[in-house]
Amino acid sequence: MSDIETPATELKAQYAAQVAADLERNTKEQERISTEVAVLQKQLASLQSNQVMLANLQQTLGAESPAATSAEPAGSAAATAPVPRQALVRKTKSRNAAALKPAETAARNGTKAPTAAAVTKQPTLVELIRRHLGLQSEPRSAAEITTGLTQAHPDRDIKSKVVRVTVEGLVAKGSVQRAKQGNSVFYTTSKTPAADTPAKQKDPTTA
Repeated sequence: MSDIETPATELKAQYAAQVAADLERNTKEQERISTEVAVLQKQLASLQSNQVMLANLQQTLGAESPAATSAEPAGSAAATAPVPRQALVRKTKSRNAAALKPAETAARNGTKAPTAAAVTKQPTLVELIRRHLGLQSEPRSAAEITTGLTQAHPDRDIKSKVVRVTVEGLVAKGSVQRAKQGNSVFYTTSKTPAADTPAKQKDPTTA
């Protein structure tokens, strides 16, 4: 009889130990979950508080519509202006400042801001050469023409080679006359009498 009860007692003790271990794990798991729930509840409460604050702020900003603010007195407009309006003012000022930059730069440099009409009215190189030669009392070389145009128009990039090609083109068209003296070539407008060219000009002392 005692031999039969001994295995049953041992099995009961094993079950009891297993139950105790499971109970302990259950208790620890509850404690862990309770801690996490407390943290989540704290986060939830914080989010709910922020939600209320944001909702009140949204309602306040929504009340400041353009129709409502237009009826406010002029003296209180600056004090009660909502944030979006201030941002709009800053954006408008920035856009106006960007538009004034060319004029301000020209003012600092002592020049006038270029306009579209001024750019389109600039004379061509052909016109500049013909005008320059027409003002001269004697023929000029390509280098002298380039120097004169550069001094008269410092804002333009005038190259000697381009001037030489252009004036030769005017010679081909008959607008400019060419005269060679030694190894140098001189140019004058076709309106200038032929006697004024270096090759045919008389010496005043021998006239």
